Order: sequence, then structure tokens, then C-alpha cells
Amino acid sequence: MADTTDDGYQAFAAARIGHLYRSACLLTGGDTHLAEDLVQETLGRIFVRWRRVSGADNPVAYAQTMLAHTFLSWRRRRSSGERPSATPPEAGIAEDGDPALRVTLLSALRQLPERDRAVLVLRYWEDRSVQETATALRLSAGAVRSHALRALTRLRAELGDDASLFIDR
Repeated sequence: MADTTDDGYQAFAAARIGHLYRSACLLTGGDTHLAEDLVQETLGRIFVRWRRVSGADNPVAYAQTMLAHTFLSWRRRRSSGERPSATPPEAGIAEDGDPALRVTLLSALRQLPERDRAVLVLRYWEDRSVQETATALRLSAGAVRSHALRALTRLRAELGDDASLFIDR
């Protein structure tokens, strides 16, 4: 018989798994298999710390931060022999919208350095403030602004005329 701690974790995981997966897809530049691995590892780490996480002020933000840390540590390890493919993933991030635009954006995101990509996902996809993003990534607020500016500039250059569809300033 499962205790109430497990029930709380299961409800949390069921409610957040889709959003974590979409964030992971953006972090990985559309690599859906790696995104699934990152979400699984993140949820495993949350389960181990569930009592502490469930008592936190914002368990959702904790989960997103842990996902970003998991992604960055995976990229630092470089132990993975997997390589991203030039072909688009078999499944998109969202069910609606223009698939060609999603593929274009994912391709442009894939060209960014991992830290810049993590800043963009937390800052604009997760709609976090500069300070929240800085805390999550263990950076200064100025470094977050610098990474975001550099990443947005590169995205605009990469997307060309399509940039106005994604980046409105």
C-alpha cells in the first residue's frame, strides 16, 4: 500500500510531466529522446527529495530548475555518444500551429550554446524574471541579460525574416 507521500508525488509528476517534456524539448533543440531521458532523470531526482520538494514554496519552479541543471550537467559530461540528427523529430512540441515554424525554431535553438538555450527557455518559455533565471542557473543577473541578448541576436540572425514570428520585442 502506497503512503500519502507517494500519492502526492504521483499527482505532482502526472500534472507536470507534459510541461517538463516541452521544456526539455526546447532545451535539447528538439531531441525528443534526450528530452524524455532528462524528464525521467529529473522526476527520479525529485522523487528521492520529495519530502523536501513538497515542502518548498514553489515545487513547480524547483522541478524546472532541476530540469535545467540536469540538462546542463548532461551537456558537461560529454559522455554520451548520441549525436543530434539533421532531420526533424517525428513528433512536434505542440499539437497545433505551423509545423514548419516549429522545426525552424528548434533548428535555430539547436545552434545556440547550451547555457544560452537554457537562459532563453527559463526566461521566455517559463516566463521567469531575470533574477529567478539567475538563481536557477547560478549566474549573476547581468550574465543572464548578456546570455539572453546574445542568444536573441543569434536567433534573429539565424531566423532572418521568420524572426518576427517568434521574437517580438
